Formats: sequence, C-alpha cells, structure tokens
Amino acid sequence: AFKAAVLIQQWYRRYVARLEMRRRCTWRIFQSIEYACEQDQIKLHNFFSYLMDQFTPSSSKERDFISRMFISGESYKEAELEKCCDYESIEVPDSYTGPRLSFPLLPDHATALLEAFQQKQQLHARYVLNLLHETRKHLKQLPNISHVSTCYSEEVTVCGAPWGNLSLLTSTCSLLLQNGLPSPSKSYVFNGDFVDRGKQSLEILIILFAFLLIYPKEVHLNRGNHEDHIVNLRYGFTKEVMQKYKVHGKKILRMFQNVFCWLPLATLIDQKVLIIHGGISDTTDLNMLEKIQRDKFISVLRMKKKKESSRKPEIQAINGESKSDTEAAGNEAAPRLSLQPQSAQAPSTANRLEFSRWLRQTVQDQIDTCRRLVDISESEPEELTYSSMVSLKDVDEPCWTYQEEWKQILDILWSDPMPQEGCRENKVRGGGCYFGPDVTEKFLEKYSLQFLIRSHECKQEGYEFCHNRKVLTIFSASNYYEIGSNRGAYVKLGPDLIPHFVQYQANKTAHMLTMTQRQGIPVARISRVEESAFRALREKLFAHTSALISAFKAYDGDNTGRITLSNWATAVESVLRLGLPWRMLRPQLVRSTEDGMLEYKSWLDDLAMEQRSREHIQSSLLEVIYRNRSNLETIFRIIDRDHSGLISFEEFQQTWKLFSSHMNIELTDDGIDDLVRSIDFNKDGNIDFNEFLEAFRLVKQCP
Repeated sequence: AFKAAVLIQQWYRRYVARLEMRRRCTWRIFQSIEYACEQDQIKLHNFFSYLMDQFTPSSSKERDFISRMFISGESYKEAELEKCCDYESIEVPDSYTGPRLSFPLLPDHATALLEAFQQKQQLHARYVLNLLHETRKHLKQLPNISHVSTCYSEEVTVCGAPWGNLSLLTSTCSLLLQNGLPSPSKSYVFNGDFVDRGKQSLEILIILFAFLLIYPKEVHLNRGNHEDHIVNLRYGFTKEVMQKYKVHGKKILRMFQNVFCWLPLATLIDQKVLIIHGGISDTTDLNMLEKIQRDKFISVLRMKKKKESSRKPEIQAINGESKSDTEAAGNEAAPRLSLQPQSAQAPSTANRLEFSRWLRQTVQDQIDTCRRLVDISESEPEELTYSSMVSLKDVDEPCWTYQEEWKQILDILWSDPMPQEGCRENKVRGGGCYFGPDVTEKFLEKYSLQFLIRSHECKQEGYEFCHNRKVLTIFSASNYYEIGSNRGAYVKLGPDLIPHFVQYQANKTAHMLTMTQRQGIPVARISRVEESAFRALREKLFAHTSALISAFKAYDGDNTGRITLSNWATAVESVLRLGLPWRMLRPQLVRSTEDGMLEYKSWLDDLAMEQRSREHIQSSLLEVIYRNRSNLETIFRIIDRDHSGLISFEEFQQTWKLFSSHMNIELTDDGIDDLVRSIDFNKDGNIDFNEFLEAFRLVKQCP
C-alpha cells in the first residue's frame, strides 16, 4: 500500500508538472506574440512619417487623399461638439424598454444600467449623448493629477484595465456592493484602458461614467493608452460603437474622442503613491504634467511636431513682445491648406524638399492654427477649465514645446518597467520607454513617493511587483488572452498604504458545473488556451513564409527540400525572434518523422490561406498584405470618414499604392486590380472591412 501511494504521488506530481509546463509555454506564446504585434504601431507611425517627409504625390487627387487621412480625428471646435451633443433633438420612442436616465444621476440609475446590460439591452442614443455631455462638463473641471487622501478615505481600491470585459465590471460592481459603495471613507481608482479588445467597451464606459457623476469625489478615472482615437480605430472600439449605434454612432464617437482627452492623467494617494497607466521615463516631470493642457492630445500616436515658429506669437505674448514684430517672418511660412473648400496652391511636386515642407506644414499646423483663428473671432467667451486656470496663474512658468508635452503624456501612458538599469526606447510597443530600477528610485526620491501603481501589462496572477517592490502592476481583466489564461486582481490601500490584493477569475460556465465536472476544468482549460495560442502562432508563421523559406534553404545545402528538426527550430527563431522554446513546441507544430527530417515546403503548405483567396492573388502579395493587415485596416478606418464600413475601389487602390511605396513593394496596377476584385466577395463595387478581414483569414488545411 505504501509503495502504491508513493507511485501515485510520483505520477500525480509528474502530471501537475506537465500541466504547469504546458501552461507556461502557452503563456509565453501569447505574451511574445502580443508584444511582437505592438510593432504594428511602429510601422503605422513610420508610414505616417513617410507620407509627411518623403512621399511626393503624383496628382492633386492623391494629395487630397493624404490630407483626408490626417485631418480625420483632429480636434473639434466647441460649437461642433455642442452640435454633436444635441441630445435634446433625439426622440425616444414609446417602444423603448431600456433604462431611462435623468440628471443628476442617482445610485439607482447605475444599478438599472448594469441590470440592463446584463440582459443585453442597449441604452438609447439620447441618453448616451446626454451622459457624455455631463461627463465632459465634469472632467473639464478636474486637474491633470487627481488627489486622494486616506485621512478622509479609510480605504482606496485600485482596479486595472477592464478591456471591454463586462464580466469584470460585474465583479467590480459586486465589489462596490460587498465592499461598500463609494463614500467619503471609500474611494475607487480605475486605471485606464476601459475600451478595445472586449465586446462591451461601450457598456463599461457608460457605467463608469455614471458612477463618476454619482460619486464625483470618490470615483477617479485615469486615462490609458487605449483612450486614444488612433488606437480605437485599430483595436475595435470605433467598430463597436458604429455597429451598436448606426444612426447616431458618428456623433457618439466624436463625443467619446473629446471625453477621452479630458480624462485625468494620474492619481496621487496621500502624496506618496502615484497611480499612472503605463510608467515613467528619466524625463518624466510631474510639475509639467500638472500644467499641460491635456485636451490637446486626442491621440498621442499621431504627434504633430509643432514648429517653433508657430509658437512664437504665444511665447512673445507671454513675454510682453509685440505680435507685429513677427508678422513678416510668419508671412514667409510655407502655405497651409484652409479648412474651408478653396483652391490651395501647393508647391511644385518637382521640388521634393519644398513639397515635403508644405505637406508637413499642412498636416501638423493647419488644424491648430485655424482653430485659434476661429476662437479669436467667436463672440462667446470660452468656458474656463482647470487647465486654462493653471495656465493663467502660471504665466511666468517656462513655456514648453508641443513635443515636450507630447512626450510626457506618451511616456506615462505607454512605458513598461524592465529589470536592467537605465532608460531606453520601447521599440516593442512603438511608444514610451523601458525604465529600470535606478530610474524608479530617482523618481520616487525626487517626489518623495513610496511606490508606483501601474497597469498596461497582463500578469498571470493579476498583479506583480518589480524594482524591489517599488513598482506594482495591477491587471484586472481575467481571461485576457483566452478563458483560463490569467487571473484578474485589484488592490486595496489603507492609511498605512500597505497593499492588500483580491484575485478572481470570471467564468460563468464554472459556476454551473458539478464537483466531478469541475475536476476536469484545469486540463480542459489548458487545452482550450493551448489551442488558441497555437492557432495564433501558426498565423504568425504564415505571415513570414518567404523569410522562413530563405532561412530553411540556408540549412539545405543540397537543395533536398528537407532539414533537421533542430535546424528547423533554429531557423524559425532567427526569423520570428519571439524567444520561444521551439524544440518543446515542435510536436504541436510539426508532424513527427521517423528519420528526424522535415520537408519544409510541405510543412509551409499546411499554413495556407483559404483556396478562394489564393486563386486570384499572387502568393507574395498575399503574404505581405496579411503581415500588414492590421495597419491597412487602421488606415481604411481613417479613410472611412462616415464610418459606413465601406471604401471605394479607388480609395483602396490609392491606399495600397501609398503603403507599397513605403514598404518598397513592386506591384503592377493589374495586380492591385486583381486583389480588389478578389476581396469584393458580394460584387457591390465597394470593399467591406469584413470582406477584407475574411479575405486574409488563416485556416488550417486538412491533411
């Protein structure tokens, strides 16, 4: 009996170890692919920079097309926002059975909203716009850095990124009921990334904004890197709003864009604990962050590098200098496009440098310049906000450039900690930086802080300390990659500022199972997560087919079409650079062979696209488009200014010509025409985004 018990114990330990190994490998796949995909942000930024600096349009039509890409999503004047938020003109039909809001909001309204959303009901567009209008009014009065004191709040609860996950919000609302509703003794901080990737981003924002208005002194919202117009185009929030509100979706999106840029940038607890979404850099300056006019930055991914000449009148006005002294220099500036429909004389395209300057000036300065001119001519006084009051009070303070202010916001929204010393550019994400323990120590010492709380990164247990427990990452979205992939967590701080964690994993199906069925959950959950991870990994492999073939041929000196499995693993890592244990993952990706050799051409054939897509599109073009489909989709959504979900053949062709020029891809007009016709499945003369994504959907062929 004793020997049998030992044998069972050994078997069980090996079984648990194998499960843990599978879980860790799956986690590494997800995390490696996620960080590698952040390179798309760099590609898109480089594409925009290329258009501004180097690309010479061949026609006025192409030039107008480029201008449309950059004008979309810029700041709106106050009058335009009021027109967008004309909720009183929208009638609510008698047949509407959803929740009805009246202001000021009461706790019952928040409860009604949560119950309605759990029942898959939708809030009427009139109430959405009304809520956004009231939220915007409230946010405009808040400072850039919110302050919370445990002298009044006995407990402060900090939640990380919900990522459009309504189950997390349900858990959070349960917390509000169990732990106590917001009150002078209980405050809550939600640390950004309320939207994208999940399917209920809109509902989460509505409930959070409702709590913010009901408990304005106890609920605090920080801006995350996904509260950004360009990021929303890429990761789903724009599409979600337009699908749910087909009639008034455009107005709602404009209001969300403006509300996002008014969200506070950070929260400070007892002047000792700083809560920011991303991180810091070696140049992060809290004094500057407190004074920045934060509503200027609708998107921090599309920086408008303001020239110093455009800021001289403002700086000279502060210093008491005359505006007339600079008029001559201002008149010599490069010509700008007017927002009004009129013929703008552009420099000749033959002079590449001259036209590049003109295009840069057009993209970067025209919106702000015209907006200032309009604001000066308006008779109505501008509403006094917290930012404007700070600017008026601190006229003697240094006047920072737009680029300096932009970098401050970019760093706190996009940065990540690293174990190494120093501070370096975050090339993986395409924004912000990596900061080391020395940077954290200097920052904390400079501002007399105890530690930082951040989100921005998924952690397997929902939270993680680093930098000698001076940086705490809190991530509240459980099941981020797949059901069962990670836990969510939130942290509670008392007057002693000692963190207390609550972990959870939202899973509706688990609550409905019997005890016997639950015993099989770990295996089934890991298998499900594994399947999803390897599916994503196969997509990544297909997107680099050409590079993989070249790498394999380097090990196939005799041109036999076969290489060893060891060389296969080395070649794959040299191309993808994901840092994965390929030899351990090989059984899931490569069929077993008796002689230990792999026919790599047939293996790559298994990573094929759907047959209907492959019939009309050359394989090299298909691979390039698939690898860059996320960037192309983002650009398409920028072009689609009416958010109809459709773009014309001509717009698609112009987009692909611009992108292929940037990527140095040689394509014929016939090749692009074939691509257009193959994507237009329903033959309606337009390209639907769903058609575009379906055309490049990867499927695994049956053997």
